[in-house]
Amino acid sequence: MDLRNDTGMAQFILLGLSEELELQPLIFGLFLFMFLITVFGNLLIIFATISDSHLHTPMYFFLSNLSFVDICFISTTIPKMLMNIQTQSKDISYEGCITQMHFYILFVELENLILTVMSYDRFIAICDPLQYTVIMSPLLCGQMVLLSWMMSALNSLVQSLLVLRLYFCTVLEIPHFFCDLKEVLRLACSDAVLNNAVMYFAVGLFSAIPLAGLCYSYSRIVSSICRISSAEGKYKAFSTCASHLSVASLFYCTGLGLYLSSTATHSSHSSAIASVIYIVITPMLNPFIYSLRNKDVKRALRRFFGVAAMKGPFVLGLR
Repeated sequence: MDLRNDTGMAQFILLGLSEELELQPLIFGLFLFMFLITVFGNLLIIFATISDSHLHTPMYFFLSNLSFVDICFISTTIPKMLMNIQTQSKDISYEGCITQMHFYILFVELENLILTVMSYDRFIAICDPLQYTVIMSPLLCGQMVLLSWMMSALNSLVQSLLVLRLYFCTVLEIPHFFCDLKEVLRLACSDAVLNNAVMYFAVGLFSAIPLAGLCYSYSRIVSSICRISSAEGKYKAFSTCASHLSVASLFYCTGLGLYLSSTATHSSHSSAIASVIYIVITPMLNPFIYSLRNKDVKRALRRFFGVAAMKGPFVLGLR
């Protein structure tokens, strides 16, 4: 079988969600709408946390970082998919495919780690509230986010560099709408045993440990809430972590669904559909969960829009 040595000439073909031409305008409109909603919603969360001094706390510092990661996460795949539909082209260059794969891995792991850090923040806030401001200092918060970035970047860099050593066959069709590492490795004609070993090790490491940390944090949180005597106190304590618990559950449940769909059915089309929920639906719903279930965020958004509405007539009056 012919191998591709000249990576500059290699082109991958992204088959997308459907090859039916009649569905392409519908898919384009739907994904463009969800992409814009996701970017706009997460930008609102970021602007609200920056503009409102009441939200300058560790919890909302992590939330703004999570919103930024969600924007980057969806931006690694959907714009290229929309451009391919618009231009009626399914090509992506070798360099473009490796780059997309690199940033996809980076932001998936980063979101995972930030959700874990947020669970630790909620654990300290509920289980040790008197020491919360001392423990969750700005320095520690910055260090935890920086460490999350470094670990995610190292993992994605190692995975990407290992792919660069592979040779690929002449048939480079990816039955997906983005360059998924697992699908790319299936196209390799050279030995990819090391790549698969590192990939599964990284998935286990970056899934099991953060998930264990999250479960431990919430087991302690539930234990602390159960010791509160008043129903009002229990409700107030639980409401401080309800939004994060909803977002974390959504992220891990959709991730588990994506894994099961890719291993149980061995259908690339089913895996692509599951990826839509994981890549598009989850980042889109996160701002709604935090804005609808969190009074502080709703108050900050009302203030943000109120200030914007007041500035508009003021500027017009100056003109």
